[in-house]
Amino acid sequence: MERPPTNHVPELTGFNLTLGGNPVLHDVTLRPEPGVLLALCGPNGAGKTSILRALAGLVASAARPDPRRVAYLPQNAHANWALTVEQVVTLGRIPHRDSNPAAVENALVRCGIQALRGARINRISGGEARRAMLARVFATEPEMFLLDEPTADLDPAASHAILRLLRETAEAGAAVVVVLHAVELAAEYAHRIVLVDRGRIVADRPAAEALEQAAGVFGMRVGSGPRLRSLA
Repeated sequence: MERPPTNHVPELTGFNLTLGGNPVLHDVTLRPEPGVLLALCGPNGAGKTSILRALAGLVASAARPDPRRVAYLPQNAHANWALTVEQVVTLGRIPHRDSNPAAVENALVRCGIQALRGARINRISGGEARRAMLARVFATEPEMFLLDEPTADLDPAASHAILRLLRETAEAGAAVVVVLHAVELAAEYAHRIVLVDRGRIVADRPAAEALEQAAGVFGMRVGSGPRLRSLA
């Protein structure tokens, strides 16, 4: 069934989250936009994944979005069965209750794994499996992508290729939110960088303007070019 077009994407306004009695997020307001690749950056434990899960409706008190329109990829996503790559990617069609071969083929091609379609997911490299899980998200054909460390386990060339793909996807009209530890990659490919520290958003700026403030959050300094260097 064809879906009516919508420009609405999930957002957070003054959102607070407590897990196990511990406050995790404090007064978080975040409004992703169609056409924008937004990178969530910050130290380990800052709350980036919690923000992403809140947008996906996977934490208490957060609204659950339509899974046909919003697709979420956790950081350690993997398949527990010896499925083929193509079967894994086809799982992305579950929210639509179809198998749409054209959508699956497009996802395989866009993520550069069409040659692996018949390979068992448990017999390929970690980086290849990671791209298969990303292709599953693309097969959903969502309006919003929520991706936690989508370049984890990828070599540098593949990381750049995936981030180029995500920027192109955003510029084609999707809202794309990614968690990235590599601030230099965020500065190169994101339109917006949101800095998270101790459960709070401390900056939300155009990527070109965010690197120096990001250095402070990570306890580093800006080096020559878009790089961070240790203060030690």
